Parts: sequence; C-alpha cells; structure tokens
Amino acid sequence: MIAALRAAADFTAPPIDYHALAPEIVLGVGICVVLLIDLFVDERQRWITSSITGFVLLAAFIPVVTVGVIGDDVRSMFDGRYVIDEFALVLKALFVLAGYVVVLLSSDEIEDGGYYRGEYYVLLLSSVLGMVMMASSRDLVSIFVSLEFLSIPAYMLAAWNKRSSKSNEAGVKYYLLGVFASSVMLYGMSLLYGVTGTTLLSELGTAITAEGQFAGVEALGVVFIIVGFAFKVSAVPFHSWAPDTYEGAPTPITAFLSVASKAAGFVALVTLIYVAFPQASDVYQPFVWVLSVLSMTVGNVLALRQTNIVRMLAYSSISQGGFILMPLSVAGTGSSSEAALKAVVVYLVIYAATNLGAFAVVIAVARKTRSGEISSYGGLFGYAPALGVLMTIFMASLAGIPPLGGWFAKFGAFKAVLDAGNGWGYSIAVIGAVNAVIAAAYYVTVMREIWMKPAPDGDVTPIRTPAALQAALVITCVVTVLLGVLPDLVGRYGDLADLTGAFGR
Repeated sequence: MIAALRAAADFTAPPIDYHALAPEIVLGVGICVVLLIDLFVDERQRWITSSITGFVLLAAFIPVVTVGVIGDDVRSMFDGRYVIDEFALVLKALFVLAGYVVVLLSSDEIEDGGYYRGEYYVLLLSSVLGMVMMASSRDLVSIFVSLEFLSIPAYMLAAWNKRSSKSNEAGVKYYLLGVFASSVMLYGMSLLYGVTGTTLLSELGTAITAEGQFAGVEALGVVFIIVGFAFKVSAVPFHSWAPDTYEGAPTPITAFLSVASKAAGFVALVTLIYVAFPQASDVYQPFVWVLSVLSMTVGNVLALRQTNIVRMLAYSSISQGGFILMPLSVAGTGSSSEAALKAVVVYLVIYAATNLGAFAVVIAVARKTRSGEISSYGGLFGYAPALGVLMTIFMASLAGIPPLGGWFAKFGAFKAVLDAGNGWGYSIAVIGAVNAVIAAAYYVTVMREIWMKPAPDGDVTPIRTPAALQAALVITCVVTVLLGVLPDLVGRYGDLADLTGAFGR
C-alpha cells in the first residue's frame, strides 16, 4: 500500500503541447458549443448552427497553419503515440477544409430537403475530429479509436433522411459492413499485438521479423488490417456498400463520405504501411497491387453502365481509389517509397477539391431538375452556363485532362510506379493507363449531355444557386484549376510528406 502511494506521488503527467493539439481542442469545444446553441435556436434561425459550424472549422484551420509555419518539425506526445508532423498537418488541413466545404453544401440542402436536425452539424464536427485525430495517430489503439470516432457519426448521417427508404438502406448497409470491417481490422491488430507485445507503430516496425521473413500469424495480422481499411476506402472486392450508400445518403453526406472519409482511411493505411509494416512488403505489396487493379477496372466498367450521376460518381470514387492505391503497391520498393508517399498525398488533396466540386454542381442542378439522372444535365450550358462550365472542369479533372489538377495527380501516381523499375510497377502502369482511357468515356458522357444535348422537356428555367453553394463552387474550382496550372504548388505540399520529415526515418 505504501509503495503504491509513493508511486502515485511520483507520477507526473505526460507533457502536452497545447499549441499542437489546438485543432483538436477547437473542434471539441465547437462540438459542445453547437450542441448547446441548438437547444435555444428557433426554427426560423437554423442558419445559426451552420454558420457557427463553419466558423469552428475555420478556427481549427488557424492553428494548423501556425503550427506549420512557426512550429518545430515534429511534435511527439504520449511516448510517440500521437505525433504532429508535416505529414499530419497537411492532412489535417485537408480534413478541416473539406469539412468546411461540406458545411457550405449542407446549409441550404438539409433545410430544403425537410430533414433538418441540429445534431447534424454536431455529428459532422465529430467525424471531422476523428479524421484530424487519425492524421496524428501512431498507435494501433489510437488509430482504431480515431477510425470509430469518424465512422460512427457517418453511419447516422448516411441515414439522416429518415423518411426515405433509400436513406435508411444506405445507413444500414454502411453500418453493418463498417462494423464487420472494423471487427476484421481489430482482429488483425490483436494478432500483431499478441506476437509483438506492443501497439506502438514504430515498435511494431522493428519488432516484426526483418528481411521479409514472417511467421504466419504476423502475415495474417497484416492482411486482416489491410482488409479492414480496404472496406473503409471502398476498394474492390470490398466496395459493395458504396454505390447504395452514396445514392441513398443526403448528397452533402455523400460528398463527405467520398472525399474526407475515404481520405482518412487512406491516411491510416499509409501510416501503417510506412511505419508499422516497413519490412512487410512481401505481404502487403501483392495484396495492394491486386486491390488497386480490381478497383480501377471494376469501378470503371460499372461506372460506364450507370444512368444516375450519383451512382456514377460512386463507382468513379472506387476507380479513383484504385489510382490512389497504385503508388502504395510499390511503396516498399527502394527509392520509390518517397515518391509513392508524395503521390498519395497530392492525389488526396486534388481529388478532394475536384470531387467536392462535382457534388456541389449535382446539388445545384438537382434543386431545379429534382432528378439524379445523367440525362437531366441535357442543355445545362444553355440555361446555366456557369454550372455547365464548372461541371465540365470537374469532369475533365477527374478524367486527368491537362491543365487541371487531376492530370498532375495521375502523373504523380504513374511516375511513382514507373520509378520502382520492376515488373510490379510497369504492369500496374499499363493497367492504369488503360483504365484512365476507359474512365474518360463516362466523364465525357456527362460533358456531352451538358454541351450537345437539349434540355429535358424543353425546360430552360434558370437555376437559383444559394450563396453558400456558390462559395463552395468557387473554392473547389479555384483549387482544381490552380493545382493543375501551377503543379509546383501542389508539389510543395507533397514535399511536406517525405519519409524523413513525416515519419522520422
């Protein structure tokens, strides 16, 4: 008893860098503020909660910038289990700004759809907080907690339109398959912990047997963890939930899931591959290679058959995920590791801006047509020229057409696999090139409707776009064009995520 009391007296709290933790603190406080204010907001003042949510996200972005500008290279807390480095800062900025754009998309859409609830913005902020935490997590436990923190609110948001059977179906499918993926991933984590005796990623990287020789349990744990995150990023064959969930969820939430939630899954996958599994390339490289090829090919082939624009963008998102996985399939190959990491970060940033912009146009057009069919975009340039041009920009960027951001993202992915200089890299580059051509077909189909087809039913009534939606369109368009015209700018962001600076190796 005396010894226990002495030990308690000698205990000192771990040092905490509050400046580095400021984004998480701001988001945590913001969640409480939005929840409390919603209790006193009148039905006619619903705009207050969305405005406060937007300010909270912008306030969380400020310390991300200040830590990056005036902070040290790496700030580590809790024995290296929570790290704020350049890699984490870039991704935190992406998550916070993507959340802000989703708030702009939601402010009128949720109210006009008749399913406004104050808790919507609380859940949205909670999910963003989980993503921000994920960017700094360097421990299996903190990764899992962050993943559930971002996923559980997303399950509820997917089913937010309770009067819609499709929305209910979306939420149920996303929840059931998400829980199954989490259980598989957690089982893999428990296997690695049982073998190595640690959950710290840096210790896992040294504890796993070197020189690529693995025990069966270690290999099984790595595979199970990758399978769990393959569900989260909707990689084929673990993609079955994505199209129905994307179609049934409210469109702003669909945009959120396709960009921020998917990016968070990739961030965790990248962190595990580079920090926890540096010696496991013989296990994860063939697996990721197959996932990338299947995602690109199946996503593109099924997207060609779609007549609904949201389902088309869902399969497009699956295909784009395959392109993001391309560099990771050669991540363990010598000097190509750094290029692969940069390519993934750059692709996530550009894809987020482009896809959010495409969904912003979908929301704007649906306000008039009340339809999600691709044919409803017929003659869009004639009665809404600005929206027609913007949708063309976003579709062309997703197709990888210069000089838009998408071309530089794909260029980085192809360069990374070719730099590997082996059969894995060359073969997936060829497959990726073929899929890039296939993908252009369904993006061009949308552009053809906009520019060459007449308006359905001859209705050429102008579209009224709310101010918040206009702001989202401007932000996403500027980023998409700027990152394509000035590729050195986005390249600098990729440089922040080098192997030495990001993971201390």
